[in-house]
Amino acid sequence: MQNHPAFSPLLDTDTPLYMQVYNYYRDLILSGKLPPNAKLPSLRRCAETLGVSRTTAEGAYLQLCADGYILSRPKSGYFVTDLYFRAPAPARTPQAARLEAPVYDFASLSADRESFDFDLWRRYLKSALRQDGRLLSYGEVQGERDLREALALYLSEKRNVVCRADSIVIGAGVQSLLHLLCAVLHDRRTVAFCDPAFLQGHAIFQDHGFTICAKEADAQVLYVSPSHMNRRGDVLSTPARIALLKRTLERGALLIEDDYDNEFCYFDRPAPALQGLDGGRHVVYIGTFSRLLLPSIRLSFLVLPDDLLTRYRTVAPLYNQTASKVEQIALCQFIRDGHLSSQIRKVRRLYTKKAQLLESAAAAAFGETADVALRETGFAVEVRLRKAMLAGTAERAARRASVALRAENDAAGRCVLSLTCSGVQTAHFERAARTLAAVFSADGAQNLEKPPNQ
Repeated sequence: MQNHPAFSPLLDTDTPLYMQVYNYYRDLILSGKLPPNAKLPSLRRCAETLGVSRTTAEGAYLQLCADGYILSRPKSGYFVTDLYFRAPAPARTPQAARLEAPVYDFASLSADRESFDFDLWRRYLKSALRQDGRLLSYGEVQGERDLREALALYLSEKRNVVCRADSIVIGAGVQSLLHLLCAVLHDRRTVAFCDPAFLQGHAIFQDHGFTICAKEADAQVLYVSPSHMNRRGDVLSTPARIALLKRTLERGALLIEDDYDNEFCYFDRPAPALQGLDGGRHVVYIGTFSRLLLPSIRLSFLVLPDDLLTRYRTVAPLYNQTASKVEQIALCQFIRDGHLSSQIRKVRRLYTKKAQLLESAAAAAFGETADVALRETGFAVEVRLRKAMLAGTAERAARRASVALRAENDAAGRCVLSLTCSGVQTAHFERAARTLAAVFSADGAQNLEKPPNQ
């Protein structure tokens, strides 16, 4: 191992310790004082020499590896690479640097490559493209009839939704359908959201002149996602769904049920849709295929009760169909051939396994510093830190370590990290978890801002 300069005291109180160690070695490498192929001290020696914990040293080394400054050779140690001694790349602007993708993205809703059979989907797209006659026209404004028929059968069998093909409206994503829905809710001008974090929904209703109410009881329209009630993915039980339906209908309000994440209930069977419990009379049902298939397949649908369906038909000629006709034709046959049911089973198995592996990796990495648990639905693991910290501060600290995540503070002020497993490879879970644990260790978190009154 080559000699390198003695360590200077860590005095930057605005930077977590592991990042100070990272910056120290990075500067030695960039200045040439640690040349290519130089061996770094072992984790134990680094911790002893710099007066930090082994976890802090490991977090710094992992970040140096992630950024390409050093590499790990099994049973040999850590060595400086020659990556930063090659011809320099064009200088990046500060904006370009800010937009650099994280190494580990636990905030992404992207799909796992193994979750979808691309070859199978391509066959259905090719089959749709061979239907020359159908592709010469714009298609039905309400959506292709055969797809709506396939959806009506599927929803009736799998989600107990009361509908027929005529009551279904197809669109390119939930937002486009909400714009359409707002156009037929002209006698209702106030709306409340059970999940206040659904800002896109807020914006759409406000664009159409609706007043956003903080309290459910003050609103003429209530927007709810029973299988994903908030950012934490809480699920509304069947008794709670019945109670919500009863009190909403008693005051004459309209329910909009966004059945987001109903397929991903890990611990229980999916609860019945509110729309089915109501008999399809006073609930607008919304569904999408972005999570089941691919985010890039922008196909969503509304199921309208009869009174709103009558209004829709009066305004339908003013709107064009926003969804791809080719994808509608392909999806129809995909559903009819039984592949949608198979896809649900496939993604549930895959993401359940991934979430469990991520839970194990996070629990091992954080140890006694956090409580780790699977969410009830979705692809996420919750890491509830035992050290008080502001959610925004936690997100920024993780981002500086090239880890993207979402965080929030619970009622007790504890910071809850949300790690979504779909966009990160399983092989990276342990290293990513150790990186995060180093960020939020006693050493790494000592200078992070705490919530007030803690």
